[in-house]
Amino acid sequence: MWGHDGKLYLATVIDLYSRRILGYAMGERHDAGLVVAALDMAAVTRGGHVAAVIFHSDCGSEYASADFARACARWRVRQSMGRVGSCFDNAVAEATFSTIKVEYVHRRQFRTRAEARINIATWITDFYDRRRRHSVCDGLSPINYERSTARALKAQTA
Repeated sequence: MWGHDGKLYLATVIDLYSRRILGYAMGERHDAGLVVAALDMAAVTRGGHVAAVIFHSDCGSEYASADFARACARWRVRQSMGRVGSCFDNAVAEATFSTIKVEYVHRRQFRTRAEARINIATWITDFYDRRRRHSVCDGLSPINYERSTARALKAQTA
């Protein structure tokens, strides 16, 4: 994404079940620090209960870095990487980035990275996760889908 003061990179952590963006980070460089920040946010969003969760990514250097491996170990998250050159191995992430660009970013101009950061974060948390309907979620938003399935599981165990 471009602002008048340069590029802004976005890293996300997406729950494959609900398509919720659990964590995200934005910065001037797409590096290990950016993806570690997104992972940390996702873990905190889930209350730190992420042990044995599988984190799937492409084979980018930021995901293969020692810093990211340490962050995964700290949260006890298992790493998984797609094959080199295969966009299909990370199709959900690619589709999510396309949605963010087509439905929000490309329809606006941001004067600064700070303006873009605030507006994109607000769109993710207030619209994408809470109100945007997804076909894979039975037409519900990611958060409503999580709530609905949690209620159904609770009713089954009662």
